[in-house]
Order: sequence, then C-alpha cells, then structure tokens
Amino acid sequence: MGESVIVNNCSFAGVQPIMMDLPYPPIQVREKNPAYANLLSIDYCGAVSELSAITQYINNENRISCGDCSLAKTLIGIAMAEMMHLQKLGELIVLLGGNIDYTAKYRDGRKKMWTPECLNIPAQVKSMLLADIESEKAAINQYEAHMKMIKDDCVNRVLARIIKDEEYHIILLRALMK
Repeated sequence: MGESVIVNNCSFAGVQPIMMDLPYPPIQVREKNPAYANLLSIDYCGAVSELSAITQYINNENRISCGDCSLAKTLIGIAMAEMMHLQKLGELIVLLGGNIDYTAKYRDGRKKMWTPECLNIPAQVKSMLLADIESEKAAINQYEAHMKMIKDDCVNRVLARIIKDEEYHIILLRALMK
C-alpha cells in the first residue's frame, strides 16, 4: 500500500513586499531621545505593532495557502512590508538610544513583553481580512498619535511614510473582501 501525501502547491517564489512605490526617508534622528524610543517600542512590539502585524499576516497566510494561493501571496507580501517597517523602527529606536528587546515601554512606566496574545486570529477568511483591516487602522491611529508627541521631523517623516503603506494595505484588503 502506498502512502498518501498532501502537498501545498502554492509557491511564494518571487513574492515582493506590497507597499507604496515611494522611497523611505533616511533613517536618522535629530538627537538621542529615550522617550521617543519608548514610544516607538510600542509601534515595534506592542499589542498594536509591526511585530503583531507580521505574525498575524503569516498566521493567516499559513491557514489559507492550500485553499487560496493568490490571497496567501498577497498576505505574505503585506507581511514582508510590515517586516521592513519593523526593521526601520528598530533602527530609529537604536539611534534614539533605546533597546530592541521586544518589550513595549509605556509612558506610565509599564513594560510589556510582546506575546501572541496580542493577535486576533479568527477562523474564517472574511473575519481574518476584517481583523487585518482593523489592525491596520489601529496602527495608523497609533502612529498619528505618536507623531503628535514626537518633535523630531526625521522620525516623523519615516512614520508618515509607513502610514502610507498601511493605508495602501487597507485598500488591498478591502478589495480582497469583495
């Protein structure tokens, strides 16, 4: 008797980050500022963060790649863009004098290490996409709030550019829902 094998034939070769076709500003800061680094740590690895987005998109892609390869490729492309955001935030945090330790540092002194409990991972594809859209909206709102607190034009230019990608992701995810 031969063994049966189940294969995922969805190939991710050639998948590129899905983002706006615009350059990122240089990764630089006016001066060290640990308070700004702490704000960015929340964007880096808080409940609403690039780390959460990457993990949520990869989880969704893993669960649907056998059934809808095209959608899975889109989600992995978005996840790749989120990885680039994480990397840029990490560079800014270090330049500002902060540490990359997967701990979000809040203004009230609380510190919270990232955990998968931050994720929203529903079972149905439509619910997954809705959760992804809501996560993108929450990220935009958080970036905008942080930009109001950060008085460093170099940092804010990078955050504004990241927001453009997040807005683009919402447009794509809404189109996928149809």
